[in-house]
Amino acid sequence: MNVAVLFLLGLGLLEAECRCFFNRTQEHCVCYSLSQESVNSIIQCLPASVVEFRGGDLKRYVGFPISDLDPAAIEMLDSLVFRKIIFGDLLVPEILLAQVLRFFSYTHVQELVFDSCVFEGRGNWDRMAGQDLPILSLRFHNVSSAALTGREQDFSSLSSFLGALQELSVTASRLTSLPCAIGRLFTALRSLDVAQNSLGDESLMPAFCSGAFPQLRALSLQRNNLTSYHSVCEGVQLLRELQQLDLSQNKLTADLSSSCQWPLSLRSFNLSDAGLDEVLTPLPPSLEVLDLSCNHLHTVDISLCCMKKLFLSQNMLEAAPSIRNYPLLDTLHLDNNSIMELPWDEMKNLRDVAAANNPYMCSCSEAGGLQALAAMGQLGQGWPQHYMCHAPPHYQGRLVQDVPLSVLQCNSAAVVVPICVVLVLIAVAGA
Repeated sequence: MNVAVLFLLGLGLLEAECRCFFNRTQEHCVCYSLSQESVNSIIQCLPASVVEFRGGDLKRYVGFPISDLDPAAIEMLDSLVFRKIIFGDLLVPEILLAQVLRFFSYTHVQELVFDSCVFEGRGNWDRMAGQDLPILSLRFHNVSSAALTGREQDFSSLSSFLGALQELSVTASRLTSLPCAIGRLFTALRSLDVAQNSLGDESLMPAFCSGAFPQLRALSLQRNNLTSYHSVCEGVQLLRELQQLDLSQNKLTADLSSSCQWPLSLRSFNLSDAGLDEVLTPLPPSLEVLDLSCNHLHTVDISLCCMKKLFLSQNMLEAAPSIRNYPLLDTLHLDNNSIMELPWDEMKNLRDVAAANNPYMCSCSEAGGLQALAAMGQLGQGWPQHYMCHAPPHYQGRLVQDVPLSVLQCNSAAVVVPICVVLVLIAVAGA
């Protein structure tokens, strides 16, 4: 069996019956438990742009002889329309992966995904030195492998490949560190996702050292072991191109004093579900998007001149922040707080307001303001069924949209005064 066939098997060889399922609409083909004897069944996957191989233990193929490809095999690989390949539930000897990966250079695969895989041992990556691959996105989820520390030479052999990557994701993989020398190899990387790992405050400065990830625009550190707001700031301050930072689902605490300056390029900041009782400072000065939802905030008293989108849902706010503090704001989400009245007159210039599940005081002005925002299409999802009156008692439990706004009920003076004037005139005329 030549290398082309091994490649098509997706490193998923097993002595079991092969099952491939091709979804023509989505151009997605999934194959389970491929075997050498049933390799012909993969033919139905050839028109797919996404191919997924699941199930296999490749240890017995470590000694399989892999030679250079002949022109016919190269032409066959070049003809494939595969753009994304997913390997799932595999035990992969790294030495076998090192032998096969270089043949991706003859394909048009741009995204490579390893899901729930175990990488065993260490491979010899020397043959990858100077090798260019078309892969721009590399993703690992729930994988196990040898620790990265001490493997700088292995990654150095992959420098041509890693230097061209634009997206890298290593999630839910018990990652504890990113060595500085490895980060310096990712010279073109735009997006790095290391969510759901075990990175701590002390691991950030070595990971994002001088020269590491010089083009990084988006970084997700969601759900790690980060605790110090100041340490995170210091850890990423050398990322001069960073525009998006996700620190959600870390339990962050404020430092007594912090003079750390976030990268001036930072535009989007996610601090949702971070256990915050107060807004941490300093915030990046040029923020356009700030997510503080799912915290324990009682008040938000900050002023950011560039802010366009502010997310404060699921907090303990009793009042909305002043819109005047955000002259460019177009989106404000305040769902699931304790807000009884909104500054609806200030909000009429916003494009997107979400304020469902708050205990509204349904006075004429408040109910009328909310009804006016809804009529202009600004309240969006949640209106009217999740906008309920909490007070006064005779409106409690009613929808805000059902509060009557007749002149007699909302402005009795507007009715009584003209009547009194008429009566006076009649009395004068009679006299």
